[in-house]
Amino acid sequence: MSPAAYLDTSVVVAFYVPEPLSAQVQGIYNGQVSPTISELVELEFFAALSLRVHIGDLDRTSAERAGSLFLGHLEGGWYGRLHLHAGHYVAARGYIARFDLPLKSPDPLHLAVAALDRLLIITADQQLARNAERLGLAVELVRAI
Repeated sequence: MSPAAYLDTSVVVAFYVPEPLSAQVQGIYNGQVSPTISELVELEFFAALSLRVHIGDLDRTSAERAGSLFLGHLEGGWYGRLHLHAGHYVAARGYIARFDLPLKSPDPLHLAVAALDRLLIITADQQLARNAERLGLAVELVRAI
């Protein structure tokens, strides 16, 4: 089994909503001792569901079902949950203030969580993965087969 890793929103959404990455993400979840997420992932998860409903990519019933399952997993302690604190925001600001990384908000916070809590970050976002590598963070990029 793999050690605990920080899953970003792109990976968490693919676990609950069928998409091309879902099979790979299922394998990642099966190998995790305790998949770890932050409060930011919790917020972005529901934002992603809402966006998919509004653009017609996901029906409301499926979104509600995915949201309920996710909340059940949260409440059941299935995820390790990291609470954002001032240190995360300071580190994120520092990454942005370097001016040499193409960072889009809120990616610096995901990177700060992985860095400060010394976790492997698992993502399907290629730009986030490149930025993690440039910062010297352990990263695993999930790609569709």
